[in-house]
Amino acid sequence: MRDQKLRLRVFLSGLFGSEVERVLGGGLVPGSLVLVGGDPGVGKSTLVLQVAGIIADSEDLGGPAPVVYVSGEESVEQIGIRADRLEIGTEELYLYSSTDIEDILRKIQHLSPRALIIDSIQTVYLKGVAGSAGGLAQVKECTSALLRFAKTTNIPIILIGHVNKAGDIAGPRVLEHIVDVVLYMEGEKYSSHRLLRPVKNRFGSTDELGVFEMSQSGLAVVSNPSEIFLTEQHSDSDFLAGLAVAVIMDGSRSFLIEIQALCVSGSSVSRHINGIQSSRADMIISVLIKQAGLMLQENAIFLNVVSGIMLTETAGDVAIAAAICSSFLEFPIPNNIAFIGEIGLGGELRSVPRMEKRLLTVAKLGYKMCVVPKSAEKSIANLGFEGMEIVGCKNLKEVINTVFRA
Repeated sequence: MRDQKLRLRVFLSGLFGSEVERVLGGGLVPGSLVLVGGDPGVGKSTLVLQVAGIIADSEDLGGPAPVVYVSGEESVEQIGIRADRLEIGTEELYLYSSTDIEDILRKIQHLSPRALIIDSIQTVYLKGVAGSAGGLAQVKECTSALLRFAKTTNIPIILIGHVNKAGDIAGPRVLEHIVDVVLYMEGEKYSSHRLLRPVKNRFGSTDELGVFEMSQSGLAVVSNPSEIFLTEQHSDSDFLAGLAVAVIMDGSRSFLIEIQALCVSGSSVSRHINGIQSSRADMIISVLIKQAGLMLQENAIFLNVVSGIMLTETAGDVAIAAAICSSFLEFPIPNNIAFIGEIGLGGELRSVPRMEKRLLTVAKLGYKMCVVPKSAEKSIANLGFEGMEIVGCKNLKEVINTVFRA
């Protein structure tokens, strides 16, 4: 009889394990089928191999137990070399190279492993099913067979899936409907940072986000994710004009990101926007012209979000406006100020959800001032942020007068 705790969740230990566990919604559910997708080379196999090592060696689950890692792309020797590089020392991690689903399931049954990993779903095949490995029929039927095995044996299975040019996991779309959890791993080509986010989770929230950094010894948790999105701070230098810091939420986590703006008079290019919704940027620029009186009509405006992140929530509106004002007025914003708030068509500042958590993040990172909507002051009046001044503004004119006073 398996331990009661194991039947509820397979918990992951350590900083790395805790980060993955949170993204999964509280751990790996026995009998579940988890799909991990991402671009080639982003670190999917590294992530899953590290997770396999933690599960195999976990003392929280009654001591070490077998975990089987099956690869259809690499030999056992290649996986072993990678495991050594990642300093995975457990003796309970069993490596196997095969592409035959029936052979894989037959081989592992006598082990009754704590978890099974298949790398990747596009390389395995099922006898009697038309088409080659990776084809639509094969991917669907192989996934269905693994799902039946997981539910019957109560063994959690993690699948690695490749993505196509459109960014979707290769194979039929029904593949994502078959599995219980779908995780996507993202990373910029020239960045060592990796983001792990759930897009489907039958056992938890899809609003979580895991942040890691890739190194020679594998993936490590980033304790301060905001460092990814902020450039090095240079105390009030002239070249800081056009930079403003916004506070955004992604799942249950708050981040500080840097908005960059450049206003150029007489340019043939009217606007170039990267990382911000074009319609949102156009609205903010129009409000600055109409309600704040900035003469931006003759200027080309370039907007960028540092590190390639896409800003989708309205909490970054005030920071966008502040960055534009800073560049236009050639007035650097002190590097210890952050901005939170949405902008309305009348130029008014509107409150956004989870103000308390955003402000706690700003204070924790040592910022001295945070500009917020006046309407949010009541809800945060009883919160003490030692060393940080909370400045409430009703509209954009008040923001400009507060931040850009001589």
